Amino acid sequence: MKRQVALPMKTETPMKDIEDILAQATYRRDGARVYGAPNWDSTAVLVCNMQRCWTVPTEPFYRLLPGQDDCFFLQVNDFATRARDRGAKIVWLRTMTGPIGADDYWSTYLDHFVGPQNRGPAVEALLPGSESQDLDPRMTVQSGDWIVDKPRFDAFLKTGLDERLRDDGVDGVVVVGTATNICCESTIRSAMGRDFATWMPHDLVSAPTVDGHVAGLRSVAQSFAEISDSAQLFTD
Repeated sequence: MKRQVALPMKTETPMKDIEDILAQATYRRDGARVYGAPNWDSTAVLVCNMQRCWTVPTEPFYRLLPGQDDCFFLQVNDFATRARDRGAKIVWLRTMTGPIGADDYWSTYLDHFVGPQNRGPAVEALLPGSESQDLDPRMTVQSGDWIVDKPRFDAFLKTGLDERLRDDGVDGVVVVGTATNICCESTIRSAMGRDFATWMPHDLVSAPTVDGHVAGLRSVAQSFAEISDSAQLFTD
C-alpha cells in the first residue's frame, strides 16, 4: 500500500465564497463575462493530473474538497468527452519527475518543499512508467488526444506545448483537474501570458484544502481566466 501524505483537515466551502470571488473579479467590467463560451474548434482542454497517484485513495496525492467524491474525476472525464465531441483538442497532462539524483529530478521543489518522510513516496509515484504516474483508467483517452508529461507545475515549461497547440490551430484553453492553486493556476497563468484565451470552471478543479482552492480561484479570476461553472461553457 502506498504511503498517504499527511494533510490538514478540510472544512466546508460555502458557495458564497465563489460568488464573492466572481463579484470582486468582475467589477472592472461590470460583471460581464471575459470571453463567453469557447470556440471549441480552436480550444484545447488541458486536464491536469488525472493520474492514479491523485485519484486512488491509497496513493500519496489523493485528496478532495468537502462535497466532492470520486464522481469529481468522472465529471472531469465527462467534460472532456463533451468538449471533444464539439471539436476541442483534449490534452491529458501527467506530472512527472526523474528519480532522486537524476538530471530530470526536480530537486528545487522536492528537496525543499517536500519533507523527507514524504519525499520518497512522492517521487516514486511520479516516475514515468510507474502505475501511479499513469492516467486513471476511468479517463476515456481517445486516439486524437495528446498525453503530455510535464516536469513542472506549469504545463508549458519544458514540454513544447505552446508550439504544439499553435501548430494545431488552438488559441484558447480550458484548464481542469487538480490542484486549483498549484498546477491548474500555474498553467492558466502561463497560458494567459502566452495570449491564449483562458477558462477555468470552478466546479472542475480541486485542491487538498479549501483555503488553497479559494485562493487559487480568487487569484485566477482577477486577471488570468474566465471563471464560471462548467455548464456555462456550453450555453452560448
